[in-house]
Amino acid sequence: MNCAYPLHMASRGCTASHPRLQHDEREAGRRAVLPTLLAKDTPRPPSQGGAGSVGACDWRAEQARKMSNPGINGDPKPPCLPRNGLVKLPGQPNGLGAASITKGTPAAKNRPCQPPPPPSLPLPSLAAPLPRAALAGGLCPPAGLPLGGPASAPVPGPQAERPPLATDEKILNGLFWYFSACEKCVLAQVCKAWRRVLYQPKFWAGLTPVLHAKELYNVLPGGEKEFVNLQGFAARGFEGFCLVGVSDLDICEFIDNYALSKKGVKAMSLKRSTITDAGLEDLDSHHPVINTTALTTCSDQAVGSQVMLEQMQGVVRLELSGCNDFTEAGLWSSLSARITSLSVSDCINVADDAIAAISQLLPNLAELSLQAYHVTDTALAYFTARQGHSTHTLRLLSCWEITNHGVVNVVHSLPNLTALSLSGCSKVTDDGVELVAENLRKLRSLDLSWCPRITDMALEYVACDLHRLEELVLDRCVRITDTGLSYLSTMSSLRSLYLRWCCQVQDFGLKHLLAMRSLRLLSLAGCPLLTTTGLSGLVQLQELEELELTNCPGATPELFKYFAQHLPRCLVIE
Repeated sequence: MNCAYPLHMASRGCTASHPRLQHDEREAGRRAVLPTLLAKDTPRPPSQGGAGSVGACDWRAEQARKMSNPGINGDPKPPCLPRNGLVKLPGQPNGLGAASITKGTPAAKNRPCQPPPPPSLPLPSLAAPLPRAALAGGLCPPAGLPLGGPASAPVPGPQAERPPLATDEKILNGLFWYFSACEKCVLAQVCKAWRRVLYQPKFWAGLTPVLHAKELYNVLPGGEKEFVNLQGFAARGFEGFCLVGVSDLDICEFIDNYALSKKGVKAMSLKRSTITDAGLEDLDSHHPVINTTALTTCSDQAVGSQVMLEQMQGVVRLELSGCNDFTEAGLWSSLSARITSLSVSDCINVADDAIAAISQLLPNLAELSLQAYHVTDTALAYFTARQGHSTHTLRLLSCWEITNHGVVNVVHSLPNLTALSLSGCSKVTDDGVELVAENLRKLRSLDLSWCPRITDMALEYVACDLHRLEELVLDRCVRITDTGLSYLSTMSSLRSLYLRWCCQVQDFGLKHLLAMRSLRLLSLAGCPLLTTTGLSGLVQLQELEELELTNCPGATPELFKYFAQHLPRCLVIE
């Protein structure tokens, strides 16, 4: 039989030959130890009798609470002490009492005074103090958890698990905005979670996928071809496509396999395609609500183009580029009044009659871009008052036959223009620019690039009358000098100025530009007379956001370092 005496008495050696003797010796040992406990300021357990007294079990609980809670009477906080292989678990602050757990079985024998807690309640934390309500009620604190880990580690309660950062959709929705379209296509192949986030239409707005004819089919083992699955494109909500090298059959297959095609594709671009008249008719019959169509470099028959334009009555934006077999008769027979934007370029058969068709059939035209080498001043006289109220953008690109008389027709027929381009109209002179400045006071953008007859006098007209102008393009205006730049320095609204390959601009002219505090973009690419000293003065334009110095001899590596230090917010294009 093992000795039940305290440790210092067990060292004396004891026998338990008679129960009475054993009891007397135990009592003597307790009396001998009591003075020692009192000397160490250890509180004596209260007696069992009397009203309001606390039992020995509660006294032990009080001692355990003081040992586990620092700051009470200055006592330190020792870790929970093990007893019989168990760790004592203090109760929750809600007064529900404590709980104890063993390795696989409930420790009911260690908690005779405490009923088990409800199964739905979370396990209490080891760091939580024993509630005073439990002590006052005379309940014995139960035993605790076995020593399987650190005694101070809390037992987590049931709570919602947060997904890992790599798959957290909230984080991914903000992160993926920093990647380009090509990078997004690669990232979408990492995992299903990333693909689910990336396939939201907001990440692909404004983009047009380009599909080549050879990419539209998968070759089966038997040699047959199967059209590719376009569900990924439908999930991303693409409303426009660019199909390269397709045929009539490819168009039909695309329409049948793309889920959004019959509900309304808004943009379709066909490049280097062999589509015929039947293909164009089928394209229109499946797309009654197409809003934008670009036919680029299509070598179709003229009749096929006519049929397409006749059938596509829902078109509001139309672009025809490189369609050399397209004729003016096709425009007369097919243009719809719904079209508000039209672009015709590199169509060698387009001449004055085509402009007549446009002016007569498109009363709601808002934007017109025309690159035609055979259009004359007569064509610009066809515009009527109907276009005068609706048209706000006119671009005449490389219209070599247009003179100042054509400009007169434009300014009187289209007085509400806000953007005008006469780029490449080599016969327009300073007088034509004067007409523009005096009659088109609402202009915000003016392009006079590649007009070799424009001189400094034209810039004086622009500076005096176009007070709302924000963008001025003077590329390849070889007669512009420093004097012309002095006129422009008075324009407080000008934000973008392009002087590419203006071969007579010198350092003295740049000094005039230093007074233009509203400038945000300045292009001096190809100006051969500008030196490093003159260019260095541009650091005074602290609000400048973009500076182009491509092919500029005065732009040295040392100058770019100087700009990096003194124009940190400006993008300098070398």
